[in-house]
Amino acid sequence: MITTFIFATMAQKKLERFEAIKSFPNVLQYPEGIAGTWNEFFKNNYPITLELACGKGEYTVGLAKLYAERNFIGVDLKGNRIYIGAKKCLDENISNAGFLRTQIDKIDQYFVKGEVEEIWLTFPDPQLRKSRAKKRLTHPRFLRLYQRILAPNGKIHLKTDSPVLYSFTKMVIDMYGLSLHNHSENIYAGPVVEPELQIITYYESLDIAKSKQVYYISFSLPQNELPFIDHILQERVKENEATVD
Repeated sequence: MITTFIFATMAQKKLERFEAIKSFPNVLQYPEGIAGTWNEFFKNNYPITLELACGKGEYTVGLAKLYAERNFIGVDLKGNRIYIGAKKCLDENISNAGFLRTQIDKIDQYFVKGEVEEIWLTFPDPQLRKSRAKKRLTHPRFLRLYQRILAPNGKIHLKTDSPVLYSFTKMVIDMYGLSLHNHSENIYAGPVVEPELQIITYYESLDIAKSKQVYYISFSLPQNELPFIDHILQERVKENEATVD
């Protein structure tokens, strides 16, 4: 009975949050015709940074606080999670952060070429099964989507506790000739941690990998189309990664 009550309460809370974000001015759900008009949404022409798979939006909110003259958009499919970050922004009058509810594999429908300056991937699902490597957010199938919206030399940042995702991303950068800017196998081991890397997400606090080690890597995409060597990448994944049941 207690378990049933808990699940019912959680379900009710989700429904309430889904209903609440319908009226939030800083949340858009599957909007049509928004591409190329984000300056109207924010009422300024500041550069735009995306946080993909933003969850509760800790990074979106944290970056918005750090950089007042930039705009930040947290993107996630789960509205009950978006609610938390969006509500915090409304309560604290953070006007340079917004949230977009949609699937990440449709992200190119919501921005025109060059409209996004940077992309952050903060503790995304590492998709540890080899067969699910194509679902990793640094897989070339996603990078090709990012190419369609990123400004020239726009950076992609990955912060993760997964050594598998980190190594996979480095392999992609090498194979596809991407520009590597910075990387670290333990961002907290150095004497100085950049302010934007000090933001702690809910998933980082869980330390799912049980390593207490956080990896970081930043890179840029070329202007030319990425080579279609994804089948070779998949073979490398099979060869280099340990079996995950």
